[in-house]
Amino acid sequence: MNSDERICSIALTLCPGIGHIGAKRLIDGVGSAVEVFFQREELPEIMPGVNPGIVAALDCPAAFLRAEREMEFVEKNRLSCLTLKDGAYPSRLRECEDAPIVLFFKGNTDFNRLHVINMVGTRRATDYGKQFCADFLRDLAVLCPDALVVSGLAYGIDIHAHRAALANHLSTVAVLAHGLDRIYPYVHRKTAIDMLPQGGLLTEFLTGTNPDKHNFVSRNRIVAGMSDATIVVESAAKGGSLITAELAEGYHRDCFAVPGRITDESSIGCNRLIRDNKAALIQDAEEFVRIMGWAVAEQPVRIEGIQRNLFPELTEEEELVVRILMRQGDLHINALVVEADIPVNRMSALLFELEMKGVVKAMVGGVYHLLA
Repeated sequence: MNSDERICSIALTLCPGIGHIGAKRLIDGVGSAVEVFFQREELPEIMPGVNPGIVAALDCPAAFLRAEREMEFVEKNRLSCLTLKDGAYPSRLRECEDAPIVLFFKGNTDFNRLHVINMVGTRRATDYGKQFCADFLRDLAVLCPDALVVSGLAYGIDIHAHRAALANHLSTVAVLAHGLDRIYPYVHRKTAIDMLPQGGLLTEFLTGTNPDKHNFVSRNRIVAGMSDATIVVESAAKGGSLITAELAEGYHRDCFAVPGRITDESSIGCNRLIRDNKAALIQDAEEFVRIMGWAVAEQPVRIEGIQRNLFPELTEEEELVVRILMRQGDLHINALVVEADIPVNRMSALLFELEMKGVVKAMVGGVYHLLA
């Protein structure tokens, strides 16, 4: 029995009939991928409702042979293999039901910094969309220099978002629809290499995986799930960026869209997102930072100046949230999740309780304000 969590996680993705959600549920249920295989026969008792077919599917020696080959590639090329148990795994993504149980990364960045956005859009970007990327990320770099910009390295808005981030010294990560043994499209190879010192390339796919159409839909959930907010810059009536926006809504993340002329095909999707209240209209970085609650308070609150007995009796977790808001000022719920290392569902419940106690107030866009 292999006790390497990375190999067991890779092997679990290769067992037939389990899928993203099933694999994550198994790990959440028993604690690790190693234990999933080690306690295979006992799974129906440990997790009532587990189909006997899952137990049979986990008896898959071929999956371990393939996983071991993949780890040889990872080690040879000095890549990172991140499992759900790793602290470096994107914590926002970990909270999603269908989060990948293993990720492969080449580069250098912190996925769990306070500010993470993704910028997506049409592959047929216009000058309007390109200029928005340039202006927005130029200003964001001043307002939030620690921000991480995520996109998909595709033609159009994606590549312009990456390049604008690089031009303004922002960390930027491309989520790929294939393994790390290639770059697609190849013409973006130089940009991909330029991203490695302060960003990098992230994927859930093994080497040898082709950039097939369905893989792009799968990678969009990673783009949406690892970010605080999705920004759709330009989109036709149909497109992958609209799927990313829909996924972001399903993950209870903020979604923004850049408006355009009603006669412009490349703005139809964005205008509809705004019309249908699926995305907030956004015009510039300053407005975005304000809505997200990322603006730095002019006079930081001094923790030692606030008496504990000013508040109703709080649990340890509630007090932790209060102290973070004292220190940081107004914060978005996703930032609180990262700072407190508390799952998003639990954080939502804590914030509700704190609202009922009159300690915090919910503001526009999922931002919370401490009532002191």
